[in-house]
Order: sequence, then C-alpha cells, then structure tokens
Amino acid sequence: MADSGTRAGALVLYKIRPAVVETVGEKIEIRFEDGKTKRVRDKDISLLHPGPGVDLGMLNDLKGNVEEAWELLEGEQASLEEVAELVYGEYTPTSAWATWKLLRDGLYFEGSVRNIRGRKADAVAADKAAREQKAREEQEWADFLERVANGRLEEQDRSRLGEVERVALGQTARSRVLSALNIAESPESAHAFLLRCGYWPASYNPWPARQGANLESPDLPVPPLEEESRRDLTHLEAWAIDDEGNTDPDDAISLEGDRIWVHVADVAALVKPDSHLDLAARARSANLYLPEGMVQMLPPAITDMLGLGLQEESVALSFGFRLNDDAEVEDIEITPSRIRVQRISYEEAEQRLEEDSFAPLHELTRRYRKARLGRSAAEIDLPEVSVKVIDGKVVIRPLPRLASRQMVTDAMLMAGEAAARFAMANDISIPYAVQPEPQEIRQPGTMSESHAYRRLFKPSNAAMSPGRHFGLGLDYYARATSPLRRYMDLVVHQQLRAFVTGGTPLPRDRVTERVAEAGAVGGIIRRAERLSNLHWKLIWLKEQQGWQGDAVILALEERKAVVMIPELALETRIRRTEDMQPDQVVRLQVQEVDVPAQAVYFRRS
Repeated sequence: MADSGTRAGALVLYKIRPAVVETVGEKIEIRFEDGKTKRVRDKDISLLHPGPGVDLGMLNDLKGNVEEAWELLEGEQASLEEVAELVYGEYTPTSAWATWKLLRDGLYFEGSVRNIRGRKADAVAADKAAREQKAREEQEWADFLERVANGRLEEQDRSRLGEVERVALGQTARSRVLSALNIAESPESAHAFLLRCGYWPASYNPWPARQGANLESPDLPVPPLEEESRRDLTHLEAWAIDDEGNTDPDDAISLEGDRIWVHVADVAALVKPDSHLDLAARARSANLYLPEGMVQMLPPAITDMLGLGLQEESVALSFGFRLNDDAEVEDIEITPSRIRVQRISYEEAEQRLEEDSFAPLHELTRRYRKARLGRSAAEIDLPEVSVKVIDGKVVIRPLPRLASRQMVTDAMLMAGEAAARFAMANDISIPYAVQPEPQEIRQPGTMSESHAYRRLFKPSNAAMSPGRHFGLGLDYYARATSPLRRYMDLVVHQQLRAFVTGGTPLPRDRVTERVAEAGAVGGIIRRAERLSNLHWKLIWLKEQQGWQGDAVILALEERKAVVMIPELALETRIRRTEDMQPDQVVRLQVQEVDVPAQAVYFRRS
C-alpha cells in the first residue's frame, strides 16, 4: 500500500492529466479518460480528491466565486480542499479538478496541490493587464488576417504588411503573415498576395528593388567647373542626335573636312577619381533606365551642367580622327573643348541625311560599317521597342531600323576605337571592351537565324588588356561615349583626360579595382532593366483583355515553339504543332497573364 494513503477510486493528477486510481500496491495503477492504464510510483501522482465515484467524463469547467475566494486568501496558504470549497462551495472531484486548473492558470493562485497561496494584488493586477493586452492583440491579429484575406485593408494594416513586402522584394525569407495564411514565403507568392489584398497597385514594379538596385540618384553637392584652357571648336556644326525626349545627351558629332569629331560630355573635368561624386557613380555603375523613370548614377545637376546642347555653349572631351583606306581610325587627338550643339531626334536626322550637314558624315560611317562587316561583325536583326510609362499609361513604341541611328552608332564606335588605340599608343591603363569569337561565324538573313546566331555569342566584358571585340568587328575598342551614364566610360575619360592635360593617369591596379567594383553592380542594373521592361509589357498585355497579334517562330523545341512578337519585342513559348516552321508567322491571342511570375500564356487564334 502507498504511503500517501491514496486508495482505489481516488482522483489523482499525473503530470497534467487527471486519472482514477484502479489498484494500489507496490506500484499504483491509474486509468485515464481514454481508458488506457499506466503503472506509476506514488511520488509521480498528486491526490486531488479521495473519491470514490469519480467520473472522468464529468470533469467539466465550473463557475465559481474566484475573485472573492482570492481576496480572502490573498497572501495566505490553504489546501486544495479549502480553496475548492471557497470558490465552488463544495469539495467534489469536479471542483477539485477545477481548482487545480485555477492553480495551473496562475493568475490568482500559486504554489502546489498540497499548498496553495493567494497571489498578491499587485502581481494579479499586472498579470491581468498583460493578459488583457495579449487578448486584444490576438483579436486585432485575427481581425487583420480576416481583412487581408478578403482584400479589405485599413490604413493601420499597412505597417503589418511591411514584412510581406520585404519578402516580395527579396530582402527577407520569412513572414508571419504569409505563414499564418498558409501562403508560400517566396517573392512571387508575396507579390501576388500584396496585389490581391490591395497593398500594391496592380502595376507595381518590384523588380529593381528585388535585384538590389539603388533607386535614388545621388544627392551630393556639385562643385563648379575649374577654369582651364580648352580648344575652341564652336565654329563646327555639332549635332547631338538622340531619341525623342532624351534628357541626358552626352555625345555629339561634327565633321571638319575629312576629320571626324565625336564630342563627349566632359564629366571627368568635374568628377575626379575617388571623389564623393566618383564613389557615388561607382556604387551605381550606370544610369538605371526604367519605363517609369530614370535613376542617375550622378547627381542630376551634373547632367544639367554638362549635357551637350543643354547650355548655349557646352564643354566636351573631343575625339578627333580620320579613317584610313582600310576604314581604320588614325591621326587621333583627344582634347578638352568648347562646342555649340544642336539637338535633334533620329527621325529628324533621317529626313536630312542627304543634306550637306549630314551626307559626308553618313558616307564615312557607311564605309566604316562596311569594313566592320567585312571583319565578320555580327548583324543581328531582331525587333526592338521602347517601353515607357507616361502619366500611368504603358506606351510601347517599335524602334525602326533608321539609317540615322546606324550613323550615330558607327560614329560612337569610331570614338571607342580611337580611345582604345590612343590608350594603347600611350600606355594608358583603361578598361577595354572585348568579346570572344563564337564557335561558328554566320551572317544571318532571317529572324530565326538571328536568334540562333545570338545564342552562340558570349557576353562582352571589360578587360585591362586590349583584345578583339568580335561582335563589333573591331580589333580594339573601349566604351568612351557615355560618361554621364556609365561608370566604365567615366573611368576611360578620367584616364585619357589626365594624360592629355599633363596629369598622371591612375596605375593599372587601381583602375582594375574600379572596374571590378562597378562591374559587380552592372549585372544588377542590366537585370533590373530587363525584368522591368518585361513587367510593363505584361501589364500592357493584361490591360488589353484578349490581345491578338502576330508572332514569328524562332525555334522549334520538343514540345514548344520559341516565338517573337515583333510588336512587343517579346520572346515567349507556345505549344508546338506539326505544321510549324522557322520564320512562319502565326496569330496569337492572350490566354492568361501572370504578372508576379512574369509569365504570359498564348494560344493560336
């Protein structure tokens, strides 16, 4: 027999479960509510009621005078039996169990089954306030989850959803809100959820932030330009030819007899190596061009000051050169200059190519391009479009293959070749742009051939040693015509400018460090721009409701066909059928647009 006096039929507590004593011997056999039994030691159980007549199924909650009993026992000790009688008016198995639950709850009473104490009033008040606060918070949380699940946001809900936004932007991998709603904690799922509940507008573009792009132009003071001697080229006609609406013109073209001049905004005159402006530009790598706006790598005030044609007279770093009989750049000079610039669009220039101001330059650039093509420069003809968001409306405009655009492109390539050759001749360390030769050389004639040829190419990259840029058909080339927009171009300008003005260019190792830092960010910029363009194309398609249009088959896979929609410059896949052939035109209709997943599904119409 157990020393505690526990007998058969008694109600006991085993851990936190009620049980009835079945038999008492060397060990005590107890039975739980589910009918299962267990043999335990006397010290493993606590007596709640001696019984008999215990019905575990009847151990329900009771109503009693809890606060009155507590007030009587505040700071005092009592037995479980005494507390049960004070609270419930009787000592029964049911009231004993209810009293133990009060003890376990811990608000009014503390201690053990054999020795219960009434807690002090200040402790009870503090715990009660904390519990009420917790209950309010839990109710608020439940109400919040119900509202967001039903898309009925209130203003105070927005702060709670900040954690979901961080998941959608790839800044964290966990969200209590998504977990509570059984939604996958992924950027795509978080994006879709924020659209459904109304936190983000339907067209919200998360891609630049998700890539880690800097979304603010630097806000730094801009020093005045230093006075210095500059070559006066204001007598030359200088044309800055850009897309309509361009706001950062950084290059212009002149012709002086057979001498070509490419004038470039003289950013290096203002942005010195390792200055605050230089560090800000390096951290951003390039301007971020988004359909909804532009984020500049330098303070906008610098563009206002140095953009060509934005002032009556502009300062430039001018690259002068001639073409030899093989259409190679020679007789190169680089000089700080003063110029007067006229700004026109590509469309305007296209109408004036036969005029005296443009015809000789057009002929020189065509000769240069012919020579590049003779050196296997890649001519890949795939559609291009401009995607803009204007007053909240997505505007997609095809970019036609204009001769004026090709003229400017070739003039800029000439300047890049001139920069590279000048740096080589004078042992100036700069980043060169190089691209290896593909395994197979072609001259594609159709859109599908251009698609296939493009896939053979490896990306161009920055190198500290000169090398061939296969895709451009140039033996030496450096990007040097966009120092307002690209940090690599700015580095080239800083190095060349230091040399031609009698300064000391940076050594190779320091240039290498700058190139590496900017290059790491460059991939972020390119991805942010590519994904943002796709985002707004999908928004446009979603708004068209059943859009239909033509697509060209680029390639045939086992089950899918890769197609190009020229109107949108959108490459996608559709279900393949037996009749499909490369370059065949098929009519498509939108079935579904999934903006968060960046997916669109078409069917043939």
